[in-house]
Amino acid sequence: MQDFEYAVTLFGLLLGLALTEALGGLARALKSRHHVRIGWSTALLGILVACDVVTFWVFGWQIREQIKPIWPMMFVGFLFTSVYYVAASLIFPQNAEEDHEAHFAANYRLVLGGVFVCNAVLLGWIAYLVGTENLFSLRQIVISWSLFPAILVAMAAKDRALVLGCIGWLIALYPLSLVWT
Repeated sequence: MQDFEYAVTLFGLLLGLALTEALGGLARALKSRHHVRIGWSTALLGILVACDVVTFWVFGWQIREQIKPIWPMMFVGFLFTSVYYVAASLIFPQNAEEDHEAHFAANYRLVLGGVFVCNAVLLGWIAYLVGTENLFSLRQIVISWSLFPAILVAMAAKDRALVLGCIGWLIALYPLSLVWT
């Protein structure tokens, strides 16, 4: 078994559970849609976290040669993927009958804080492993660096439209990164 394959068993399991938690919440919400309004805010937050988890998986594959199953790297990876799991578990209410908009208002800052921390650690990890030479191109400034102020504005904002606008921008960064190469 190669080093990356060994390390990814832990990280992949936790990331898979994070996606399962988010998708399970979505499934519960859809099952109760006749009784409870799901709302755009909860759905957008779920899309954001799912995209971010998948993006982390892609970055993990791209830097697989640098991933060694030593205690510090495994522990940081565990902490990192645990934050994703907790963030994903906070998107949808446990009880599908609960008001989704009230749940969003109570939890979106924690979820976005988790996404912020994970992306900051990921960016630092990539800079440490492969260097910083490509981190300040126009593409990286727009796609990678604009994520941080958008999350901070969304976390600080009291206006729901501004929060959803920031989340919309964050989601738009994923397809933008595919077409802007």
